[in-house]
Amino acid sequence: MATFLKTPPAHTTTDTFSSSSPVSNHHHETTGSSSFSKSRFEAYNRLQSAAVAFGEKLPIPEIVALGGQSDGKSSLLEALLGFQFNVREVEMGTCRPLILQMVHDPTALDPRCRFQEEDSEEYGSPIVSSLAIADTIKSRTDAMLKKTKTAVSSKPIVMRAEYAHCPNLTIIDTPGFVLKAKKGEPESTPEEILSMVISLASPPHRILLFLQQSSVEWCSSLWLDAIRDIDPAFRRTLIVVSKFDNRLKVHRQFNLKQLGKQSISILILFLQEFTERWEVDRYLSASGYLGENMQPFFVALPKERTAVSNDEFRRQISQVDSDVIRHLKENVKGGYDEERYKSRIGFGCLRDYLESELHRRYKEATPSILALLEQRCSEVTAQLNILDSKILATSDVAHLRKSAMSFASSICNHMGALIDGAADPDPEQWGKTTEEEKSESGMGSWPGVISDIKPPNANIRLYGGAAFERVMHEFRCAAYSVQYPTVSREKMSNITLARAGRGGGRGIAEAAAEIARASAKSWLAPLLDTACERLAFVLINLFDLAMEKNQHLHFDYGKKPGDMDGYVGFHAALRRSYNCFIKDLAKQRKQLVRQHLDSVTSPYSQVCYETDLLYGPGPNSTFSYQTSCLDFSDQENIPPVNNNTNNNNQQTTPGKLLKAAGEASMTVPETPSPENAIDGGARKRHPRILGENKMLGNMASQNSSQQGSTYNQICSLAAQHFARIREVLVERSVTTALNSGFLTPCREDLMVALGMDLFAVKDEKFMDMFVAPGAIDILQNERESLLKRQKTLQSCLTEFKSVATSL
Repeated sequence: MATFLKTPPAHTTTDTFSSSSPVSNHHHETTGSSSFSKSRFEAYNRLQSAAVAFGEKLPIPEIVALGGQSDGKSSLLEALLGFQFNVREVEMGTCRPLILQMVHDPTALDPRCRFQEEDSEEYGSPIVSSLAIADTIKSRTDAMLKKTKTAVSSKPIVMRAEYAHCPNLTIIDTPGFVLKAKKGEPESTPEEILSMVISLASPPHRILLFLQQSSVEWCSSLWLDAIRDIDPAFRRTLIVVSKFDNRLKVHRQFNLKQLGKQSISILILFLQEFTERWEVDRYLSASGYLGENMQPFFVALPKERTAVSNDEFRRQISQVDSDVIRHLKENVKGGYDEERYKSRIGFGCLRDYLESELHRRYKEATPSILALLEQRCSEVTAQLNILDSKILATSDVAHLRKSAMSFASSICNHMGALIDGAADPDPEQWGKTTEEEKSESGMGSWPGVISDIKPPNANIRLYGGAAFERVMHEFRCAAYSVQYPTVSREKMSNITLARAGRGGGRGIAEAAAEIARASAKSWLAPLLDTACERLAFVLINLFDLAMEKNQHLHFDYGKKPGDMDGYVGFHAALRRSYNCFIKDLAKQRKQLVRQHLDSVTSPYSQVCYETDLLYGPGPNSTFSYQTSCLDFSDQENIPPVNNNTNNNNQQTTPGKLLKAAGEASMTVPETPSPENAIDGGARKRHPRILGENKMLGNMASQNSSQQGSTYNQICSLAAQHFARIREVLVERSVTTALNSGFLTPCREDLMVALGMDLFAVKDEKFMDMFVAPGAIDILQNERESLLKRQKTLQSCLTEFKSVATSL
């Protein structure tokens, strides 16, 4: 990367802008009037306009003017243009950047300024009046800030100025740094300005033109530190010391008769800041704080803002340059080191250097810009071809059907892979914890469960089949956490007395079984519904994951996301159809598990009278509990079984024994850790289940032999029946029904269901997904925009090819 280490060639500063000036003639003959240089400059200007209009990110060499408010950026812009247009009075610099494209046109005796239209590469009609220029800047700024509802905007205003007395130069003027917001502005305005300027200055292809007043010492410069953060070594930074006459105290006239003797002495000291050559040379070298290689420019411009003609304005600029040089020669003892510093003092030197440096950068960057333009033209052409194929496809129903079915099939395949287990996309981004699932699904706690259910792996982000299994285990935890409800004596009396005539103990047993069946229906049915809803939520979330997986798969193979990319209507219909499929599954599974519940709670069911569940497996029993769940969390979430039979109020998660008020419940084995699962955890749990079942049997025998109350006896028997019903329902029926009822259809029936819903329809209805009202107009407008961009970029490419041949 080029640096500003070389001292620019010295130029005479006398009458810099005069057409008869030898310096001006020489300058424009060697750079501005050169046909190759002029064509290169125009090519870059047009490319810059296209980049602003279409949002293209192109590494065009550009000069960005930076500095605090009142540091002289606006005055420098006017001096470069060669005429005044009061940019300071409209306070343009505090709100929006301004791209000034200066074009040296010997035929333009009066300045012609045109503004690029917002969001277009076209320019408006020429504006001659300086007041009209200022008003246009202000009105455009106000309109943009009103639209964005912000205090500043990074979208630039582009102004092209054609004039016989301006160089071929492009500068981006940025908002000035401020320490405090003005009255009426948001308090965050200074931070917003700093952030915006940093973003404008950060691209490495931009030259930073940093202005700072001469009255500010380098060691106390706040904004220089901000520039150093952007460009630490100042490799692409040019520092300009503005208002240099303030340091020399030239152009000052005082009425000494009105001053006292002491005031005159102070004034003389103030005016004679530089008296010795070594003082001037030390200041001009700026090596103490900026480093040995940094060589700033020192510029002074007219301070009077009175309305003067353009010729007079340029004459005053030249006069200030001459006065500064004369002051250094005549008022400083020994003068200054002209050989080293004359080429860096005065506006004329700065202007010539900026123009030559920018054109040098243009020449160096032309090959890379040419290559990038060729790439962008190819990309835009490819986008245009895709858009043309979409527009053509609106009349090719067969092609759309084939592409849509292929896309839907791919999504279904990804669904199956996610259910079987996958780690792509990233679970940390796409997975959910148990609490997140509850919150987003709108289903908080399990109905009828007081304790907080924390299944294993609750804090791990899961999706797909893993999340499905976690919900299943959470359902089992919730089911075994439901305590047998207390039954009032009135209800029990009505049920028991009605069966009193059926024969002693048999009537009591039937009453207990009936009470248990009614309690199971009342308390377990809501749990079954909630389980179905939670499982459906897990499966509905798979659609977004399948879409993401499908997109990444195409990108991994270097392809675009497919022919369906951009068909919003089809994507919405596919999502709706999938959601309906899952909701229908949930509705069907609810009915199925309710049938299982009705079956085990039917008076004809023998569940309440089976003894192998409660007292251990009988000779004809084939049921054994082998369910286990691996826990990958940091610690076990389920507490151990409490075998203290005297604690009637102790509540536990699966593995607890309910004995409050003479009630008995079934014990569910704890979920083992991975270590226990490897070491035969299921085999170790089985004897414990039988032991606890025998304990419940002993309780039943004891209660039947005791001379206790009939109420307590029936409660004890009903609690045992309730535990039998729950265990059969959860372990024998519901778990298998939910797994096969949800997962099997998603693997085997999903594509058929989507096909029947989306594709087994007439062509007119099918095309509604692709040709929605106004869709063709949107595609056509997008095509017109791409055509315009393609035409502009192709034109720029042709120009740069011509420029490249002259290098």
